[in-house]
Amino acid sequence: MNEPYQIIRIRERPELAGDAAEWFHQKWDYPVEAYTASMEECLARETDVPQWYVVMNDGKIIAGLGVIENDFHDRKDLTPNISSVFVEKEYRRQGIAGKMLRFVCDEFAVRGINTLFLVTDHTSFYEQYGWEFLCMVQGDGEPEKTRLYRHEMNGIAGECAECPQTAVFA
Repeated sequence: MNEPYQIIRIRERPELAGDAAEWFHQKWDYPVEAYTASMEECLARETDVPQWYVVMNDGKIIAGLGVIENDFHDRKDLTPNISSVFVEKEYRRQGIAGKMLRFVCDEFAVRGINTLFLVTDHTSFYEQYGWEFLCMVQGDGEPEKTRLYRHEMNGIAGECAECPQTAVFA
C-alpha cells in the first residue's frame, strides 16, 4: 500500500481484460462471458462506450467500474450508464469509489458526453459525489424497481466540484 493507487483503462492495458472480467464476475455474479465480451468490444472499437476501468494495488485489482449503454433497465433512452461499481471491502472508506467516478465523469465530459446515469439500490452514497436521484426504473428480470441516478457535467474536465479529482491517489 506504499504505492499510490492508479485508475487503469482496460483499453490501455488489454492484458488485464481477462483478469478484470473474472474479477467483475466474482463481485456481481454476472456471467464472466458477458464481461469478457464487453471488454473485447471496448478493445476492438474506438467508440466511447463500452469502457472498463480498474484500480490496482500490489498487482491485484481492488476496485473497478464500467461504462455501458444500458445497465439492464427499462429506460433505454437514458444512456450511457456507469455499471458494476465495486471496491474491495478492505479498501472502502478511502475515497476510491469517488475518485473513480470523478475520473470517468471528467473523461466523458472531455469527449462531449455530459450526462451519465447509474442504477443502484444505495440511497445516500452517490449523492455525496454530485449524483442526483432521477427516477425509479424496472431492472430486466427484477421484481422490484430500483433507483436511477444522473450526473451532469459542463463539458470541461475538472468542473465537477462535488467529485474528488485525480487519476493517481494514495
